[in-house]
Amino acid sequence: MKKTYITSAILAALIAASITGCGNTASNDSTPAAANTSSEISSEKETTNSTEAKTSETISELSNNKSSEDIFTERDLEQTADTSEAQDITVADNKIIDITNEGVYVISGTAKNCTIKVNADDKAKVQLVLDGVSITNDDFPAIYVVSADKVFVTTTDSENSLTVSGEFTADGETNTDAVIFSKDDLVLNGTGTLNITSDYGNGITCKDDMKITGGTYNMNSALDAFEANDSISISDGKFNINTKKDGFHCENDETGGTITVTGGTFEIEGVSDGFQACALLQIDGGDITVNAAEGLEATYILINDGNISIYASDDGINASTTTNAYDTAVEINGGNINVEVGPGDTDAIDSNGSIYVNGGTINVTAQMSSFDYDQTAEFNGGTIIINGTEVSEIPQSMTGGGMHGGMRGGMNGEMDDGMRGGMNGEMDGGMRGGMNGEMDGGMRGRMRGGMNSDTNSNIVSETDEENQIF
Repeated sequence: MKKTYITSAILAALIAASITGCGNTASNDSTPAAANTSSEISSEKETTNSTEAKTSETISELSNNKSSEDIFTERDLEQTADTSEAQDITVADNKIIDITNEGVYVISGTAKNCTIKVNADDKAKVQLVLDGVSITNDDFPAIYVVSADKVFVTTTDSENSLTVSGEFTADGETNTDAVIFSKDDLVLNGTGTLNITSDYGNGITCKDDMKITGGTYNMNSALDAFEANDSISISDGKFNINTKKDGFHCENDETGGTITVTGGTFEIEGVSDGFQACALLQIDGGDITVNAAEGLEATYILINDGNISIYASDDGINASTTTNAYDTAVEINGGNINVEVGPGDTDAIDSNGSIYVNGGTINVTAQMSSFDYDQTAEFNGGTIIINGTEVSEIPQSMTGGGMHGGMRGGMNGEMDDGMRGGMNGEMDGGMRGGMNGEMDGGMRGRMRGGMNSDTNSNIVSETDEENQIF
């Protein structure tokens, strides 16, 4: 099956086509209103709305009317703010700094229990320029966006540090759970460094669309390092992340949540996932290194390019169904991908649906299972290397409760296709064994099987002798 690349800009169209309540990713920052764009998105919702999951064919059709330039505006991509008419603000202890008007604000100084609070008109664009600022709070965000059309947090060529050391205190019904907390669109960019420490919560939370186009981010968080509701779009930046949950996390109540990466350098140490998106996770470029329970997770994972290195204690790349807006699949069209998984019931590349490999180089190191899928697997191009050996097809794993390959087994069960066995039973067709018995014909091994477990593809056995596991 020929697969078509999905451009980053399809995100808005896809979500608009299948759900409601998502933010608009294409706007003109040079004007206070984006009525034309909003009208176009609204019209698109009416004409493409569908309850069916989005397949690669549907996505391909939508991509003909979109370009990747729609994701980021020119101002999103500008790493230096225009400060010719900026206001200078120096932070102070035990103070809330209220920003209620559109404009550019240069923030500097050192303070404890200080919050920069943006509460502007919903058409206002506010740019906070961090110029050597350090804020340490006990229980409330250092930057809190209540209302605006979009807020830019831009670093100058300087070191900036924001810390919340205690458990967060809610603002009425708003659970302010991050050092930077925004209810509206948020853009992170700049030429400097932003250090964020969140001892009890997230590093940065955005309840709308988050974009990151530049800057260096050193993040230590008890929960998600970067979290957004509708989308996270990253074109550049350097990320050093140590988190007790996810590096990047995106989902919302309307089963949306997409992450797009077109560039950047990522070093992620996580307890849970490196990247987790409820709907679509798309990687078009970047240098990504993840050490976590799972490296990449989403309903639809699309890798078009990039250098990706994953060590996972569970699944390296995992397509799990968390929304019905998309088919469940892993699709790889390019890039250099190295996945190593630890011992136990682990899969290097796992899909609750299908796996499509159309290009790129995939290098897998797995003690038990390299690929696992519930529906179909297609190997149309590229290179797959498993434990040092190049393969010509995508294998199906044999782990967990049973063996794939048309065999049925259990402690007292029966194996189809002329093979019968139980715990101490025997297999016909030149193979004789039990749960810990021998298999004739040059194969010796222990067979793993669950009671009445079903297996549906090639027979793979774990052996006592040297036997390559694919």
